[in-house]
Amino acid sequence: MLTRGAVLRQTPGAYEIVELDIEDPRPGEIRVKMAAAGLCHSDDHFAVGTQTPGILPLAGGHEGAGVVEAVGPGTKGFAEGDHVVFSFLPVCGRCRWCAHGHQNLCDLGAFLATGARFDDPTSYRLSLDGAPVGQLAGLGTFCEYTTVSAVSAIKIDPSIPLDIACLTGCGVGTGWGAAVNSAEVKPGHVVIVMGIGGIGINAVQGAAHAGAAAVIAVDPVPFKRNSALKLGATHAVADIEEAAELARSMTNGQGADSAIVTVGITTGRHVGQALSAVRKAGTCVAVGLGDATVGAGDINLHELTLYQKRLQGSLFGASSPTADIPAQLAMYQQGSLKLDELVTTRYSLDDITQGFADMNAGRNLRGVVVYD
Repeated sequence: MLTRGAVLRQTPGAYEIVELDIEDPRPGEIRVKMAAAGLCHSDDHFAVGTQTPGILPLAGGHEGAGVVEAVGPGTKGFAEGDHVVFSFLPVCGRCRWCAHGHQNLCDLGAFLATGARFDDPTSYRLSLDGAPVGQLAGLGTFCEYTTVSAVSAIKIDPSIPLDIACLTGCGVGTGWGAAVNSAEVKPGHVVIVMGIGGIGINAVQGAAHAGAAAVIAVDPVPFKRNSALKLGATHAVADIEEAAELARSMTNGQGADSAIVTVGITTGRHVGQALSAVRKAGTCVAVGLGDATVGAGDINLHELTLYQKRLQGSLFGASSPTADIPAQLAMYQQGSLKLDELVTTRYSLDDITQGFADMNAGRNLRGVVVYD
């Protein structure tokens, strides 16, 4: 079977549309006809070279939803016609982390960048001119059809639009969970969210949902600041220095209870600024990715130690996909979680380059590729 898809042949490089051979699903796998795929900064990191793929060519995309088109032999829990959202983090359900409710840290996640099957680094399901093609996060949602492991798919209510549901596979859970789970926002807290893109806007929603008295959104782009004010932020400013001063003015000079860093290309300087903006025993949550080859940062160790501040990493918002994705979609159906408002622009697969250009120019909260 053939499928069109957007692949990287080199990195740094640009996604290009090619025709790929796709294998039938094997035991434990499903083939999905894609309906929609979100455009995330993580996909762009591989294109610009700040993250290194395990194999090239690589089919991009890790946020998506679609309809099951074929089920591999002996694969339980799925049938043709099921609507699914992909979790970019697979869930084995058996490792130490899954057993303790930390599905986002599942041991299978160690193989995400290989582009191969999680249980076999030499096994691929896509090929181009006879050569294997990797799938980002084992998914490759920038393909019209994709064959994936069943541990990466979650069945959902078929009444939910798939171009909306796809957002919960990465951006929604990462941002919302960064506030609710990682920052542990409580009623009355003052929270700073630094960077209002597809992740940050959901951190704003999560902080508001948790009862924060003030949610201060930080972004240099006016469109994003205005969007944050519509989705739960109480204040919106252009830079972290202004946000820090605003937080201190609300807390008798102490600082924010938490600061969540969701900048698209995060640096140590961003994290250091956010850490300095929180009070004693406050929490700085680092969510955004930066250049994987850069290890230096700008952390004030005096403040970190003597003020007993907490620096917390956050992968997928410390979410458990099999529980949290259905829960977030239920909140959407109930009207307490805004998802429709997150999609700024829809693109065809052929316009994916424009989608990334719009993302990097700050024109979108989330761009979504929609398939016929």
